[in-house]
Amino acid sequence: MDLNLPAFDYRLTRDPDGVTRIFDCLRGKFVALTPEEWVRQHFVNYLITERGYPRGLMANEVSLKLNRTARRCDTLIYSRTGQPLVIVEYKASTVNITQSVFDQIARYNSVIGAPYLMVSNGLTHYCCRFDTTCQSYMFMRDIPGYDLL
Repeated sequence: MDLNLPAFDYRLTRDPDGVTRIFDCLRGKFVALTPEEWVRQHFVNYLITERGYPRGLMANEVSLKLNRTARRCDTLIYSRTGQPLVIVEYKASTVNITQSVFDQIARYNSVIGAPYLMVSNGLTHYCCRFDTTCQSYMFMRDIPGYDLL
């Protein structure tokens, strides 16, 4: 599937039961290749290679508790001091990014408290910053480089 993200040299493997897996450089292992995972791996690669995000400050599938329910945010990016900086939510390229996607990531952020949110379906990408003065999210024109956050 073509995405609006740079191509990269990903690694695939196939299990004996026929499941295709892609190597996740952040988790250090092969994971099931779903349409959402395809977007995640391309977006993570884009952030690292094109936007200067340090691989060591990024984590995939980070667990959190929301209303006593276990959830996982797709990618969490930390500041150089170890504080949550960006939450990223991915959807498959066939899934439209709607208000409900932003509602989901905002709920996660009520627990995590990151100043930036990103959403991507591999075709369309959004980034917004939480404005503490207005207590609202302000959309940015582009995905900023790590050093601009």
